[in-house]
Amino acid sequence: MGDIAQQLPQLELACAALYNSKDPTERSQAEQMLKVFGMSTEYVAHCKTILDISNSPYAQLLASSSLIKVITEHTLGAQIKLEMRNYFLNYLDRQVIIWEGGPLPGIAPNLCLEQAWGFAVGLGPGGRGPQLEGFVVTSLIQLLCRTTKLGWFDDDAYRTVVDDAQKLLEKGTQLEKCPSPLEKGTQVGMPLNKFEKGTQLGLLGVQYLMGTQGPSPPHYLLGLRILNMLVSEMNNPTPGRSLTQHRKIAVSFRDLSLYKVFQLSLTALRHLKGLTVDEKLDEQAVQLALGCLSFDFVGTCLDESSEDLGTIQIPSAWRPAIEDPSTLALFLDFYSTTQPPLSNMALECLVRLASVRRSLFSSEPERTNFLNRLVMGTRDILRAQTGLAHHNNYHEFCRLLGRLKTNYQLSELVGLESYPEWIRLVADFTISSLNSWQWASGSVYYLLGLWSRLVSSMPYLKGDAPSLLDTFVPKITHAYITSRLDSVRAVAANGATEDPLDNDEQLQDQLDSLPYLCRFQYASTSEFLVGLMDPLITAYSQLGAASTGADLRQLSVLEGQLTWLVHIIGAVIRGRINSTGADAQETTDGDLAARVFGLLQISDSGLHTTRYGEHSRQRLDLAVLGFFQNFRKVYIGEQVMHSSKVYNKLAERLGLHDHLTVMNVMLSKIATNLKVYGSSEEVVEATLALFQDLAAGYMSGKLLLKLDSIAFLFTHHTADYFPFLTHPANLRNRTTFYNTLARLLFMEDTPAKFKSFVAPLQQVLVGLANASSSAASAAALRSSVPQETVIGLFRDLRGVATATNSRRTFGMLFDWLYPAHFPAVLACLEAWADVPEVTTALLKFMAEFVLNKTQRLTFDSSSPNGILLFREVSKVLVTYGTRALALAPSSDPYGRKYKGIWLCLTILSRALGGNYVNFGVFELYGDPALKTFSVFELYGDPALKDALDIAIKMSLSIPLADILAYRKVAKAYFALVDVLCHNHPQAIATRDTATFAFLISSLDAGLKSLDVSISSQCAAAIDNLAGYYFKHMPGSETPTPAAAALAEHLQHRPDLFPAILSSLFEIVLFEDCSNQWSLSRPMLSLILVNEQIYSQLRQQIISSQTPDRQQHLANCLDRLMQDVQRNLEPKNRDKFTQNLTIVRHEFRSKMSPLGDRLLVKPREAEQVSAGGILLAGSSKQAMADALVGEVLAVGDDVELPGVAKGDTVLFSKYSSSDVAVPGGEVCFVAQRSVLAKLSS
Repeated sequence: MGDIAQQLPQLELACAALYNSKDPTERSQAEQMLKVFGMSTEYVAHCKTILDISNSPYAQLLASSSLIKVITEHTLGAQIKLEMRNYFLNYLDRQVIIWEGGPLPGIAPNLCLEQAWGFAVGLGPGGRGPQLEGFVVTSLIQLLCRTTKLGWFDDDAYRTVVDDAQKLLEKGTQLEKCPSPLEKGTQVGMPLNKFEKGTQLGLLGVQYLMGTQGPSPPHYLLGLRILNMLVSEMNNPTPGRSLTQHRKIAVSFRDLSLYKVFQLSLTALRHLKGLTVDEKLDEQAVQLALGCLSFDFVGTCLDESSEDLGTIQIPSAWRPAIEDPSTLALFLDFYSTTQPPLSNMALECLVRLASVRRSLFSSEPERTNFLNRLVMGTRDILRAQTGLAHHNNYHEFCRLLGRLKTNYQLSELVGLESYPEWIRLVADFTISSLNSWQWASGSVYYLLGLWSRLVSSMPYLKGDAPSLLDTFVPKITHAYITSRLDSVRAVAANGATEDPLDNDEQLQDQLDSLPYLCRFQYASTSEFLVGLMDPLITAYSQLGAASTGADLRQLSVLEGQLTWLVHIIGAVIRGRINSTGADAQETTDGDLAARVFGLLQISDSGLHTTRYGEHSRQRLDLAVLGFFQNFRKVYIGEQVMHSSKVYNKLAERLGLHDHLTVMNVMLSKIATNLKVYGSSEEVVEATLALFQDLAAGYMSGKLLLKLDSIAFLFTHHTADYFPFLTHPANLRNRTTFYNTLARLLFMEDTPAKFKSFVAPLQQVLVGLANASSSAASAAALRSSVPQETVIGLFRDLRGVATATNSRRTFGMLFDWLYPAHFPAVLACLEAWADVPEVTTALLKFMAEFVLNKTQRLTFDSSSPNGILLFREVSKVLVTYGTRALALAPSSDPYGRKYKGIWLCLTILSRALGGNYVNFGVFELYGDPALKTFSVFELYGDPALKDALDIAIKMSLSIPLADILAYRKVAKAYFALVDVLCHNHPQAIATRDTATFAFLISSLDAGLKSLDVSISSQCAAAIDNLAGYYFKHMPGSETPTPAAAALAEHLQHRPDLFPAILSSLFEIVLFEDCSNQWSLSRPMLSLILVNEQIYSQLRQQIISSQTPDRQQHLANCLDRLMQDVQRNLEPKNRDKFTQNLTIVRHEFRSKMSPLGDRLLVKPREAEQVSAGGILLAGSSKQAMADALVGEVLAVGDDVELPGVAKGDTVLFSKYSSSDVAVPGGEVCFVAQRSVLAKLSS
């Protein structure tokens, strides 16, 4: 870049164009020019110069964002990083005003600043220009915090960042330094002589001189912003760093600094209380508290998009602050004195405080006191309705109420003195919220969840204190039902109002809570529902019978109200699964279900048959389908007795005596929907889902076959009978339709029925073959056949192929399609290779067709069908791959290219791994020439070689970052590499070195995937390849050309295998991996391949640990190769895996388990002695469901008096996380699950 100072004007113009220009070309040119600043560490000095001399906010942003990229993606020396960290901190700290004598600009003429770093008051470095823009300050703070995180273990200075921020906060509160005689507007002269030259006044002093009061925003706001960004950086994984590296730093920060940050946030909130200050200060203070409480304390990686919280695992060191009554009072006061968004952030803090783990409290009385303060705080808010007029406050307050029952027992709530008033206020609040459905629809879920959990706890409530639920729950249930019906009338009267029925997510959340409420006093609730349902059905029937003059608006309202009641009844019947009620409840279920079945007799007759296109009618049928699904789960199937009281009631009212008659009604509705809802994808999809679920059950499927309607469907399943098949919106549903029909068809061994079933598909295939033979080119075929016909055909075929689960059924399909119709398949691919809609349908069919699930692709030993099938696979792959590689770059690479490629890779991996082609059969002859590509090359058939070549070329056309970014692409790619390494290592070895390096490097990246299936596949692939190389490498007893090729690759790239071995050690030793056994298998192969490299790597791993851990790890690793021989025999491999498991657990057992957990080695229950000390809260059932074990380690937050390492404890076997080790298991046991300490 040359002299950056001389080029600064040009650079500033380019930066302005990059961030401001509306011309894409100009922005692109600027990006190309400026991106070099973030590509290499050599531009660090340039970025610093820009920060030092430029006044352009866009240049400053470029410099800071480029430095973030450099420090994240590149390695910098420890000293350089530390200097950068100090520079960034000092750069931000220059927001203070340093008085050097003379006049102070903008305040009084005889005050001055000879040097000022007053960004926040309008001065740049040296007083040169305008203040730093907010986005620049944010970027600089992120840069400081990112640098701090990445250097956290490099130097103690990084870990003083909280102290540095605290100093900024303290500078902002130094009001006493300002001379008291000064008043606003005073011409100040002599009084400033009280200050020494260089005194840091801060903006607080300036504000004081101007007659304002309060903390100094430049210092105070900067300190709070740094702490907020620091907590965020520490809590979120850093791009390019492993999860282990992130958690290691996050845990250290949690233990060393996070509590102090939380205390500073509380101090800030107290200090700002009552002061008239910039709202940003309050916002930063409460946001900091929220960030601390939202920290991922135990590495569970909570989904921030979810509003449902689990128990917050706050460390025991926080106990004083949590138990301090002033903490809750502080947030409650802050809530009552602020407006959103500040007030709802205070409520979020309260939600998290209400979710803290039970064991945090020093005693049960302390926990009860804490709960009492929460209950009284929410009671006071309910009394005065404080802040609840704001929707954000309202929503968070509902969450807070919901947490009170999620984290506390009903008995604890009932035992509080304030409970009666509180439960009454909550009931009134809930009823008011239900009636205010237009405003509180998104918050009702938490209130219904609260009452649902309260009701479900009733069987376990002991003691004399009344719960009062008998009084309030029926009122709430009735309020919910009536308010839903009222909402339909309101929406009809005011079309602009959002209809709750159209919000599927909220609707389902609410319906999930209803069963407990409605079944609490089921008889009265059922009577209430029937009283509402019967008049509506009568009115609906009357309107349907009217030939003319029907009030369509009233009909729409009736449909909406019936929709609500059908949804509610369906949810209530589903609740029978978890209900302990007797036959009386089944009778009530039957009474309610009869209303819905009776409604069907009306809805598809008369005037109602003309309303299938109406939205309200479609919603009603969706509700009916939902009811059918719920009824099916409870009362249809192998587990349900025919004598159920439900069927007695249905027989009494409607003549539906048993499963078969009910299923006939369901099937009739399914057929009707598929005929009349051709354009409604949602209804068709729900209808087919019901049909598929009915056919999936063994008993229900057999019952369906007894119905005449099914026999009719087997021969009448075309678009002539079901118009939905031709509608573009339902192309996806065709696969489900044909899969369900074929599943039923294959339940019986009927080749004749299969032939008649596929006759319509046969006509389409023959038509395609005729069109192909008469077309002069692929383009001509494309113009003569509608592409919808082709898409529909392959979706139908895929559905049929998916249903074949045996050799017999697949054989019928294979004999029908091959060889007669495969030329038509290939012709379609050639004609529509550039149309993703067609190729996706075709390739998905092929992927299903070659999948050897349940050993369905098992051909006779004398049959060439396996080889012939693979030849067709090769043709498909080459045809599509050749076109895909020629595609121009697209803005949608996944849809245009990657999707087809991953389908091709899936096809090939399934064909290679299906075991229906014996690729290695000719190795029996001992001819090395036949080992390269097996049987195909013997006959001069390049099918396998062509398929492998095109597959690898397609893989190389996708950047590795994109392979890892798209999950389906990654799974298909790594599955293929796994198959190649296992069955065809020569296919990997014979590639050029660059391709080989890409494949091996991709496996290294795949090992670090959070998807266990991907990391396990990569480990298996590495194990097979390294094992093959070890057995056949040059100098071994059985050298092969492929192993020699591998040796040549590794000579050019000696870093490949060591990098993988390093990654495996990092993951297995230091991460909580659920696939430890899979990851450990390739490690011995890699060690044996180059034992010298392992010795070097061992030292690197040991030195990566903190000094106090290095010797311990060295001692553990000394035992890794004990009794391990230099071979890959199964017993030897198992011994290595055992040693590695022991090393891992010995190393990790020296660390305290996280939070309130204990590491326990289970023993047999017979070893329980009579001297066990039963801990409080243990029950006889808990004792019966217990295990005995020795405590290996105790977490920092465990508070069980007298329980220490080496003790024997009794713990619940259903609440531990088991980890397999040689000779048994070890368990991570939560403190609350320890039932007793046993004597010796």
